[in-house]
Amino acid sequence: MANQPPISALPIPEEGELDPELQKYFAICREKLGLVPNVLKAYSFRPERLRRFIDSYNEIMLSEGPLSKLEREMIAVVVSAYNRCTYCLVAHGQAVRRLSGDPILGEMLVMNYRMADLSARHRAMLDYAWTLTADPMALSEADRARLREAGFDDAALWDVAETASFFNYTNRMAHALEMQPNREYHAMDREPPDAD
Repeated sequence: MANQPPISALPIPEEGELDPELQKYFAICREKLGLVPNVLKAYSFRPERLRRFIDSYNEIMLSEGPLSKLEREMIAVVVSAYNRCTYCLVAHGQAVRRLSGDPILGEMLVMNYRMADLSARHRAMLDYAWTLTADPMALSEADRARLREAGFDDAALWDVAETASFFNYTNRMAHALEMQPNREYHAMDREPPDAD
């Protein structure tokens, strides 16, 4: 196997150097995910920022709300596709494959969401996230109206915008720090659940 590049362009503290609360969080990640996402390791350069990142991520991506977890991951992938963020395309592409049970959907969103077999709801949602990322000044009431026509209420519209905005931020940080995705993500959830 070729030499792996560092996880981040900045130094990463040893896990044992982190406070007990963050060490416990990393242990929970290992238990639930089978790994500690490299983004968490990279953010541990500034432990106080890591705590805020965890809180924001958990609130935006995991809390109950009008968007499903899959929909939030779909937004993450489409925003990251526009921004060409390798870290998020690999990590969140895997999450789309896992949550949808459809490895093709995960790959299509990474490459070109417009080619994917999407519901009208999901197409409107991803079109909005794409425009917010590519040309935010072009967004208008007409774009919000298309979301409403697709079944999004005001709370859902907020969540679409917040999720897309969050990943524009995380993409910039991943680029700035040259974050490398966990190699394990590449092989995960490549086969549909009923595959032989």
